[in-house]
Amino acid sequence: MLDTGETAPDFELPDQDGETASLSAHRGEYVVVYFYPRADTPGCTTEACGFRDNFEAFEARDVTVVGISDDSVDDLASFAEKYDLPFRLLSDPDGDVASAYDSYGEKNMFGNTFDGVFRNTYVVGPDGDVVLAYEGVSPDGHAGAILDDLAELDAA
Repeated sequence: MLDTGETAPDFELPDQDGETASLSAHRGEYVVVYFYPRADTPGCTTEACGFRDNFEAFEARDVTVVGISDDSVDDLASFAEKYDLPFRLLSDPDGDVASAYDSYGEKNMFGNTFDGVFRNTYVVGPDGDVVLAYEGVSPDGHAGAILDDLAELDAA
């Protein structure tokens, strides 16, 4: 995991529409960068829908939300359309960006070992540094917890 205070690695990745998105394009605002293992699976859908359902609250705080997985652009497009996701989903097929965020590596499931994306989230501050970090998050209620933590940051 990256620690709070560390500079968040910049990235350029295609979104679900095939357009390039970068972290540096959002300097001056907060950005939630959440990593998830696989589009349209139960946990990932719960997490994405949590961000969707809280999207207006993120917008009201001028917070950008982006989800990153190693899914293809086409899979992300289907996922975004199926669940009416109003934020960008970014394709990191080789896991390079996820690796830079300590969110990619060896996983074990049903006795199989493979490389994949870990369910981690970072909130990057206006200066490009990590202000909040969440490792191995539980998808249910995660978006609301981030909003609560952002309110505490603002109050500090």
